Parts: sequence; C-alpha cells; structure tokens
Amino acid sequence: MIVFENHELDTVMGNRLMPEFNQLASKNTLLTQYYAITHPSLPNYLALFGGDTFKITSDCENCFINADNLADQIESSGRSWKAYFQDMPRSCFVSDTATYVQKHNPFMYFDSIRLNPTRCDRSVVPFPQLETDLSAGNLPDFAYIMPNSCVSTDDIYSDPDCNLSLADEWLGGVIGMLMDYLNPRAASEPYLIILTWDEGQGSHTCCGLPAQAGGRVATVLDSPLAKSGFRDDTPYTHYSLLKTIETAWGLPLLGHAADKNNVLITAPWE
Repeated sequence: MIVFENHELDTVMGNRLMPEFNQLASKNTLLTQYYAITHPSLPNYLALFGGDTFKITSDCENCFINADNLADQIESSGRSWKAYFQDMPRSCFVSDTATYVQKHNPFMYFDSIRLNPTRCDRSVVPFPQLETDLSAGNLPDFAYIMPNSCVSTDDIYSDPDCNLSLADEWLGGVIGMLMDYLNPRAASEPYLIILTWDEGQGSHTCCGLPAQAGGRVATVLDSPLAKSGFRDDTPYTHYSLLKTIETAWGLPLLGHAADKNNVLITAPWE
C-alpha cells in the first residue's frame, strides 16, 4: 500500500503531471467512487488501519490509542508486515522533522506497536530499508510505503516544489523496484499493489459517512488476479479497503470495517 496526500480524484485523473499514476490506473483497476472518511489526515490513517477514527479530529501527536489494529492482526496470523517511511530519521521514531511527519504514520499511535521497542524497531523503519529488503528477497507479506511530506504533496500549498510531478516521479521509481521483485514471483505468489490518497480537497461522502466526509480519491489496484483496464464505480470507503484486506486473509473485521455500508471490494476479481 502506497498513500499520497490531499487530492481529489478529479485533480489526479487525466492530469499531465501524473503520467505514471494515470498509466497504472488505465492498465489496472481504478475505483472511481472511493471515499476518505474525514478531514484532516490522521483520522483517515487510523481508519485505514484501526477501523475507526477513535474520536480524533486533528493531526495530534500525543493522542495515542490502546486498540487492536491491522498490524496486530497480520502478526497474530503468522504473517509479516513492515512500514517504510521516507526521511524517517530512525526506526520507531516519534515526532516530526522538516519532511517526516508523524501524522502520516498510524502505527506510532497504537500502544501495542509504539510501546514494544523490539517489535516497533523491526517493523516501522526508514524508507531505504525497502531496497535492502527487496534485494535480500525479504519483502514482508504486508508492506506500507509512505513518501515524505513533500513527495506525498502534503506540502504543496506551502512549497511549490512539492507537486504532483514530484510525487509521480517518485512513484515510478518505487513501482519499478517492486515490479522487479514481484514479477518473477507472480505465478506462485500473486500480489496486490494499492495506491490511494488519505483524503481529497472536498467533503464528498457516501456509505453512511457524515454529510461532510473526506472527499473522493483515486484508488488503484494492481494485481495479476484483478481485471485490467477496469473501472469500478461501486461506492467504497477506507473502511472497505481494510475490510477487503482482512477478509482476504481471514482476519476479524475491525470497527467500521464490519459495517454493511462499507462493502467488500469484489468487482475487480469477479
């Protein structure tokens, strides 16, 4: 899973500044009615991995949570996971730097991860570890990849250099590395690459979310098992994505992932 920041579907799709993203969307599955939960960033990341916003309505740094999360479930099932963060100073780092921001790292908000130094140091790591793991053939079962606050376009309004073109160029490099690793293994180990955005610029909503939600964002699914050149107009949310990952691996549904309004993503594989 790779996540970018703060752009509506309509500002990304067809945008000449994002040829890589648009090519991936056209060749694979694009979810055209996929909605973020709320504003600002942090509650959306928590929703993706915890099934709830936990009543958090800001990008707070000390609002830690004692709750189950997807990483706990993956690990309990005997699978591996790792989160890679561009410009993170060191593994399990708490706080911000000029380009790494804690609000984009939901794992550090869950007590079960942050308060377990061995586990946290192993699984919440700086971005260069991704290339090391790929070279060693050690990509985990679940990998979360987060660009820094400039490349993700979070800083686009304060720094014109932090634009969609920069994000797209970075994405092309990461996808290239992943494909070099995944393609030779695809026949025996099918994969899924998820590209999405934490929230849009608007407050579009669906699926039982509040009247003012997090906007409609472009979400792409790239898998040898999914349809090619397919546009799925089923209404989904971040909770739907969590539900789909959990269901695929036979994990219990967390929080709002269990709600009927947040439907399972099935059309790309039917």
